[in-house]
Amino acid sequence: MTKDELVAKVAESTGIKKTDINKSLDAIIHTIIETVKAGEKVNITGLGIFKLKDKKARLARNPKTGESIQVPAKRAPKFLASKNFKEAAK
Repeated sequence: MTKDELVAKVAESTGIKKTDINKSLDAIIHTIIETVKAGEKVNITGLGIFKLKDKKARLARNPKTGESIQVPAKRAPKFLASKNFKEAAK
């Protein structure tokens, strides 16, 4: 499902205009990204938790040459699905 399809489905089920839903969804996504970027968790009950995960620096190998390369430490976004979401997906 694309964002446009999601907006259309929500508009159909709520009776709210697509443009209003699209603006709200954009604001929600922006708020989640900015909050996680600031190092805070976003917990949406029934859906899951959005957060940042610190990944340590590590040594890896180039598969073509076999040469060792240093992969720097970084922070990456992570999503943890809620128990209800996991159960519904089974």
